[in-house]
Amino acid sequence: MAATLSQNLLLAVPLAPLVGALVAGLAGKAVGRRGAHTVTILGVLISFICSALVLKAVAMDGARFAGTIYEWAVVGGLKMEVGFLVDGLTAMMMCVVTFVSLMVHVYTIGYMEEDPGYQRFFSYISLFTFSMLMLVMSNNFLQLFFGWEAVGLVSYLLIGFWFKKPSAVFANMKAFLVNRVGDFGFILGIGLIVAYAGTLDYAEAFAKAPQLAAMSFPGQDWMLITVICICLFIGAMGKSAQFPLHVWLPDSMEGPTPISALIHAATMVTAGIFMVARMSPLFELSDTALNFVLVIGSITALFMGFLGIIQNDIKRVVAYSTLSQLGYMTVALGVSAYSVAVFHLMTHAFFKALLFLAAGSVIIGMHHDQDIRNMGGLRKYMPITWITSLLGSLALIGTPLFAGFYSKDSIIEAVHASHLPAAGFALFAVTAGVFVTAFYSFRMYFLVFHGEERFRHKPFPPEDDHAHDDHGHGHDATPHESPWVVTGPLLLLALPSVVIGFMTIGPMLYGDFFAGAIFVDAARHPAMAELAEEFHGAAAMAMHAFTTAPFWLALAGVVTAWVFYLKAPQIPAALDRSLKPLRTVLENKYYMDWFNENVLAAGARLVGTGLWKGGDVGLIDGAIVNGSAKTVGMLAGVLRRVQTGHLYWYALVMLLGIFGFMTWRLWPFFGGLAG
Repeated sequence: MAATLSQNLLLAVPLAPLVGALVAGLAGKAVGRRGAHTVTILGVLISFICSALVLKAVAMDGARFAGTIYEWAVVGGLKMEVGFLVDGLTAMMMCVVTFVSLMVHVYTIGYMEEDPGYQRFFSYISLFTFSMLMLVMSNNFLQLFFGWEAVGLVSYLLIGFWFKKPSAVFANMKAFLVNRVGDFGFILGIGLIVAYAGTLDYAEAFAKAPQLAAMSFPGQDWMLITVICICLFIGAMGKSAQFPLHVWLPDSMEGPTPISALIHAATMVTAGIFMVARMSPLFELSDTALNFVLVIGSITALFMGFLGIIQNDIKRVVAYSTLSQLGYMTVALGVSAYSVAVFHLMTHAFFKALLFLAAGSVIIGMHHDQDIRNMGGLRKYMPITWITSLLGSLALIGTPLFAGFYSKDSIIEAVHASHLPAAGFALFAVTAGVFVTAFYSFRMYFLVFHGEERFRHKPFPPEDDHAHDDHGHGHDATPHESPWVVTGPLLLLALPSVVIGFMTIGPMLYGDFFAGAIFVDAARHPAMAELAEEFHGAAAMAMHAFTTAPFWLALAGVVTAWVFYLKAPQIPAALDRSLKPLRTVLENKYYMDWFNENVLAAGARLVGTGLWKGGDVGLIDGAIVNGSAKTVGMLAGVLRRVQTGHLYWYALVMLLGIFGFMTWRLWPFFGGLAG
């Protein structure tokens, strides 16, 4: 029998960051800057230590927890409760979220050093950590939805952290509205589960999944389970930035770099991937939903990678990389390789947080100039940032033995083994994406750290007032390495970026680490079973990789970037001129923003204006409210003429009334006499 985890230990995981957030947020002035970062870092540190203890108990002792912590209401038989479900999937997510968050908290001390909103920022990121932990630890759909909306709310606050900056306000509103579209689908999916399964509890809903699969959607011949899964995945499309609901994520770079790392690496954007993996007992029953997931992920993986090629803002290059890698995770979900998807989620969290924080270190060293065309040769000025960026980039492109290699190659192999109709297109997308990823990653790396020192030919931007940059340091004209509170987290993140894949691929993909947490119908979806037959250990997998297409495509991408941007920069310049129409399409991000703003938003405004002027002003105010008032007023005006106030007039009216009444009543009698 599996050991049971302590309820108090589990409660400490989300509550410690919440306490830190409340102290820093509500008593920020009283505790000061040092107090704010001390209490929040201590809270996240406690949370990480507790999460590590939970992971050890789950992995070593087979410990599990599934139960109610507090039941706060019962409505029509539905239990509203706070409860935890802790298994291999949850324990892994808890450790990833808390470790990356801890690194971001420490990093923030240096990055936001002189920002006037220092305490507020620490409060927000700690609250963000609490929200994500509540999401991943939940055992019911209501708590899942609470965490889902909470990370959305705090991301809105963080993206628009510099609220005096118009572009930041626009970006956080854009993120908020796009996620409302996804969340509408998400709550419809939850509503259908509640309506037809009669429960909010995961275990009870999963037990009734076969019954849901046998039902049809009312009034249609659609499978109910397909509608439920697609609605749930629409929620994931918003949170995990899948096409076409991806448009908010690049603009979220308007927030400070630490939150870019936290949102894009370990928290908000991974929520959708985690949710679909958790819902695997439902998704396994609908091939239609899985094909839908597969196509959306494939489009995102390839076409968002193309956009990374033409970006010149260092943070936006990494942002489009995140979009592409989220597409890879979604593809893995689509071929029922849920364990591979969350494995890539884990490895990606480390090396993407590393790349974002390294980009922030470069921004500090360059005195807030984010344009990679103004950099070059930073290797000798920022050696720690250089080496950690190189390690992160090698992990990202799937270099054998690095963390990203094991997860990314496993995704490609799982797609190759899938029998779903959409698997052919997906295989092309994820394979071509290998070259694209390597090219834009090392384009950025070479332009930033090698070649000519272009910053010497361009004056540094003047100090700003926090509305346009991260904080105001005095500086000289030479780039410099960042302080230890910045470089320390880089080194600590670089370690798992290199070794975590090698250490964990066996138990996580081919062992029983996710037993009971992820369900796969191997008879219908045999991809993982086929991968297990071909797996002969992490070292053997790395050695075999040197003979596979993904390795050579990645190498080709690196070599192409080296030639284009270090040896023959005239080549990309010539291509840019000859492929101007294509570049225009990429620069306009496939015109998705134009379509959203000029078609969807304009259409919504047109409908709203019509309902306002025609429905509200014309029908309701004009005809019903004002019209009825005018009718009453008109009748009152007529009656007012009758009410003269003279007694003889009233007597005459009474006599005429009596005469008329008597005539009406006696007319049949006189008519009969006449007949």
